Amino acid sequence: MENQEQGRQSFSKHLTQSEVKDRIIFFSYTDVAPFFEFQEGRLFFMDVTDNLGKAWTFIGTFYANPEVGKYVSIKWPQFSSEKGLKANDEVIFTERPRREGEAPWKKFNVIIKRKIRLFGQDIWGELKV
Repeated sequence: MENQEQGRQSFSKHLTQSEVKDRIIFFSYTDVAPFFEFQEGRLFFMDVTDNLGKAWTFIGTFYANPEVGKYVSIKWPQFSSEKGLKANDEVIFTERPRREGEAPWKKFNVIIKRKIRLFGQDIWGELKV
């Protein structure tokens, strides 16, 4: 999977406890600027395919706050619930090219990685749920 994703643009983060609880993920706009044009208050769709090939649509919103700057929230309640996401899981979105006839919004692949402890070592593995 890594070789197929090489050379494509991606953004990622480790989930916080509140993001897991609220089933929403936040990114600083600087992390996602190569993918989205900022328009405060605008909703946008993200077509996402997980590592099992299942398609999802997430809804994002742009915000500006004088204290924290520009940021993006992405709602994914069903995905979060079905995947059993936990705090500190790493979420990696990798942009994929749009195919002819597809909707005009952005397309991404998503991978979830979780840290496990094995023989006294921390190992990050891809979540296959």
